[in-house]
Amino acid sequence: MSGATGVREPLVDQTLAREHGLSDEEWQRILEILGRTPSYSELGIFSVMWSEHCSYKSSRVHLRNLPTRGEHVLVGPGEGAGAVAIGDGLAVIFKIESHNHPSFIEPTQGAATGVGGILRDIFSMGARPIASLDSIRFGPLDDPKHRRLLEGVVHGIGGYGNSVGVPTVGGETGFHECYRGNILVNAFNLGLAPADGIFLGQASGVGNPVIYAGSKTGRDGIHGASLLASAEFDAESDAKRPTVQVGDPFTEKCLIEACLEAMRTGVIVGIQDMGAAGLTCSSFEMASRAETGIEMDLDCVPQRAANLSPYELLLSESQERMLLVTRAGEERQVLDIFERWDLDAVVVGRVTGDGRMRVHWHGQTVVDIPVDPVAANAPLYERKQRVPADLAARQKLDLASIEPEADPQAALAVLLDSPNLGSKAWVWRQYDSLVQGNTVIGPGGDAALVRVKREDGTPTRKAVAMSVDCNPRWCWLDPRAGTIAAVAESARNVACTGARPLALTNCLNFGNPEKPEIMWELAESIRGLGEAAEALGTPVISGNVSLYNETSGRAIFPTPTIAVVGLLDDVERHAVSHFEVAGLAILLLGETREELGGSEWLQLRRGLEAGLPPSVDLAHERRLQQLLAEGVASGLVRTAHDVSNGGLAVALAECGFTGPAGVRIGARVELADGIRPDALLFGESTGRVLVATGNPDALLERARAAAVPARRIGTTGGSRLVIRHAPLTVLASGGPAASEVTSLIDAEVANLEAIWARAIPRRLEQAG
Repeated sequence: MSGATGVREPLVDQTLAREHGLSDEEWQRILEILGRTPSYSELGIFSVMWSEHCSYKSSRVHLRNLPTRGEHVLVGPGEGAGAVAIGDGLAVIFKIESHNHPSFIEPTQGAATGVGGILRDIFSMGARPIASLDSIRFGPLDDPKHRRLLEGVVHGIGGYGNSVGVPTVGGETGFHECYRGNILVNAFNLGLAPADGIFLGQASGVGNPVIYAGSKTGRDGIHGASLLASAEFDAESDAKRPTVQVGDPFTEKCLIEACLEAMRTGVIVGIQDMGAAGLTCSSFEMASRAETGIEMDLDCVPQRAANLSPYELLLSESQERMLLVTRAGEERQVLDIFERWDLDAVVVGRVTGDGRMRVHWHGQTVVDIPVDPVAANAPLYERKQRVPADLAARQKLDLASIEPEADPQAALAVLLDSPNLGSKAWVWRQYDSLVQGNTVIGPGGDAALVRVKREDGTPTRKAVAMSVDCNPRWCWLDPRAGTIAAVAESARNVACTGARPLALTNCLNFGNPEKPEIMWELAESIRGLGEAAEALGTPVISGNVSLYNETSGRAIFPTPTIAVVGLLDDVERHAVSHFEVAGLAILLLGETREELGGSEWLQLRRGLEAGLPPSVDLAHERRLQQLLAEGVASGLVRTAHDVSNGGLAVALAECGFTGPAGVRIGARVELADGIRPDALLFGESTGRVLVATGNPDALLERARAAAVPARRIGTTGGSRLVIRHAPLTVLASGGPAASEVTSLIDAEVANLEAIWARAIPRRLEQAG
């Protein structure tokens, strides 16, 4: 298009549509919708709104089967985030999202803007952000590129979150060869809002003004999250650096305060952040939800770059920007608030009743298209599925052929020294986990725990627990079972604080869905997610799907990251994941089975990634959660630590040295099971929790009543971790003789801690 505007635009045809990521069938559909060839700006709109990142065109058919309703659910999927009621007239609003592709190209800004984007999803709904988590995954640390990526991502997360004043209270960090070509950066945030004061992203009320607020628009982020996340990486990916957005946390802090203040005026009708696809996505989605249209003038949009075209103005993903709709005639109140916070805020359009998006620029109409075909009725694909040809080979594992562990103590040292199991303090010490003063349990625990205060600072007795989890190796071996296990573990971690899990959010990270094997993995994972969420009573209230995480044809392992949020009624009654004092009885809740498939031990000590993941009994998991909640509330349970990656030996070691700095408490443990000792120590059977209690008989009685297997295995105290084993056959004969009891591990807790603490720093220093 050229002429009165003086701007020359590319010829719009099928070839250009392909370059925008649109299929030939989608191009024909656009022509049918419009009855003409789209303008260049209209082509850009269709390309981003129909991208995988914005339309979920490969996953919607499966996601719609997830359980999304529940007793506490106030807002489910479809808005910026989900919301659940927590009593006392309050609600928590939370979501997890990906910023994988931008972070691989530019780690610091990619990760920083991922944090900024998820914060805006939360406060756009009327909630003050109070806690963040992250789930980040990289290739091996012997790769210089991934050391730089780790350092850049952590710097970006910490730099943005610390500056904006929202604590990062937990998360997970993992390393695996499968992420060498595609790292994962998933950001979670939770905010607190009045239950009757939740705002939605709807452009309601014909004639109401549409207001642009926040930072000015630039060229950064054109086709950023929307298209980068909808295509595989290749050798030219580094050339895409200009598409990564640049964030400003200080502007974001002002934007949070301005938006929350504006919401208190009562004149805001709808609000949404300008995230992926910028002004386009926010305007189309808000109009579609309200079944209205919008007429907009791009000449009014604040700009920080000269000669921005309408295509650039509509598709820019410049950060820290919001789109609001207010009641007609009352917009001045909102404009004045943003002006006081030194933020741009201007009326850029009006709500219309004809269901169309009309965009003007320099006196010319550059966009005139119906809203719903773009936002609500994007293409939906039931892509072909095929079981991976090598799945049976992946799952094949004959334990009888696996050489037993000859040196359990050496094996424990190897596991504690691995970056996946070792301390993540190098990461989280770069994050401010205490800002706002509400953190009860921060990074390093099974789950984070944050005290609930009202907006005026008045404390309540409540606290909110949150955890993020996934075992990608298990999901590669069996996507459905691995996803079920991820939901169960995240809920179990929340329960270890004493909280009751309420709901979950998910970030489904997979490869190219156009490949039937990848699509099968995604569909199976979603099936498992639904089964687990239903069984555990944790509905899926928000989430994100990140596809095309592969480079040169090599995909990441399926990585469905699950974040569960729970409620603790009395913050003064919570459990910790470390031993607090000597002389307490150690109980193991749950059963240890001879399961070494997919374990860290099998990979690190035998070089194998094979077998079936450990089985999950969801009915047991729910009973276990209830038992933990009651045990903590009654004061019986003082320590509760999930047994997961690395198995029982690693969990016992962690209990001894993950408490306050310098405090180390050992344990003497005697195990009696009829399974091979390496499975006993390092197997990763699910549904197990280590607890420490001063009244073991009472807790064992509660466990029997709850039908949760439980046994006393030892006592806290001393400076050493001692684990001994007496075979069941010996015990059955009337008790073991001293010579028949095998010492598996006998190590100073301080020495184990030293190995664990240096797992990541040692590799970074050696490389340097």
